[in-house]
Amino acid sequence: MTQKLSMKLIPALMLLGFAGATSAAGFAIQNQTGSGTGNAFAGAAATAEDAGTIHFNPAGMTNLPQGHNIALSGTLLNRSIDFKNKGSTTTPFAPLPTGDGGDAGGTALLPAGYWAYGIAPNLSVGVGFGPTFGNKTEYKFDFTGRNAGYFFEMEQININPSIAYKLNDMVSIGGGINFAKNDSTFKQGIALAGLPGFAANNFLKVVVDDWAVGYNLGASFQLSPATRIGLAYRSELEFDLEGKQKFKVPSVALVNQDVKVKLKTPANFSLAASHKMNSKLELLADVTWTDWSVVKSLDLKNKNSGVLLNTLSYNFDDSYRVGLGANYQYNDQVKTRFGIAYDKTPVQTKADRTMTLPDSDRIWLAFGVKYSLSKISSLDVGYAHIFFDDASTARVVNLPTVPPGVTRRQTINGSFDTAADYLSVQYNHTF
Repeated sequence: MTQKLSMKLIPALMLLGFAGATSAAGFAIQNQTGSGTGNAFAGAAATAEDAGTIHFNPAGMTNLPQGHNIALSGTLLNRSIDFKNKGSTTTPFAPLPTGDGGDAGGTALLPAGYWAYGIAPNLSVGVGFGPTFGNKTEYKFDFTGRNAGYFFEMEQININPSIAYKLNDMVSIGGGINFAKNDSTFKQGIALAGLPGFAANNFLKVVVDDWAVGYNLGASFQLSPATRIGLAYRSELEFDLEGKQKFKVPSVALVNQDVKVKLKTPANFSLAASHKMNSKLELLADVTWTDWSVVKSLDLKNKNSGVLLNTLSYNFDDSYRVGLGANYQYNDQVKTRFGIAYDKTPVQTKADRTMTLPDSDRIWLAFGVKYSLSKISSLDVGYAHIFFDDASTARVVNLPTVPPGVTRRQTINGSFDTAADYLSVQYNHTF
């Protein structure tokens, strides 16, 4: 009974992993290369311009120069998330904070690195490293929606050893294994302040982590000297996250204990194309489907007993993105990049939209430049601004029953104003 009461205070724990609205829809991170930022990642599974192809399509390694190919990138992400309360409601014994929480966004650095080695004209190997999901969302403690979650930080790092083989002059295939580590921290306010055992400044903190293993596959089709098609698939990952929940002020009803929750990151499939109109102009396009419907509900359990403590629905739907881009070779040293993309959110209704993932449909607008430092090295700089559609929430927070048998709840009604900017730098080197 004690465990059930304490767990009912955690409805927003099911936001685990859904914290930061990053570049791609949901909680995915699109920014895996600095070179791709300037094209809004349009055609990323077809271009195979540098070692970053390991992430987007490992088959593209066969299009790189023989020998060593290295790409090191860093992306500076700055995003803002501003909440406006629009008639949130509560019930007796469950006071509702009154603040808007300030800017819940912030600045983060997203590093990535890739190494590809052409062993022979038809065989290449490589490895990639970078964050694939997660970010940080943090409101002030006076946030109206704090009892539905006011802090989330997630880091999911992916290590991706890969291999590619060229079957003939037209077709290459590739694949890789993904070793991913997920670390997540979540904080949620505690309602019922002022009652015995409930401190006004109390909150719950959950820290969990786990490793998961998946795979990715790719194929590249050189239809003509000017046209290339890329197909790429990245598998679902399933994490059995385990860790601890702790209250700032524990009590008989609010118990520190070990917890577990299963988290899935979705599979995705991309179709991309690259076409050189002439020696200077290259056109890019892609469409990507993501299986976000695997996130319907998450079950929170006690780690030791396995007893189901709470189930919450998120009702995510599959989503897609479409990108268009272009590269223009200005001269022997300078290549300019342009891109635009539309990214569909997996959130279906405002009742599904959470505090720490005010996700909505978005449009990318990007440009960049590649500068050749020498015959074997180059530098890429890319910038992108993300325009998010207006988003609203009507998130229900179910509270413990006090007295027993009486259901109490809060409904967080409000709107979010979200924007994001990305600045990427990438160094490429071959030898």
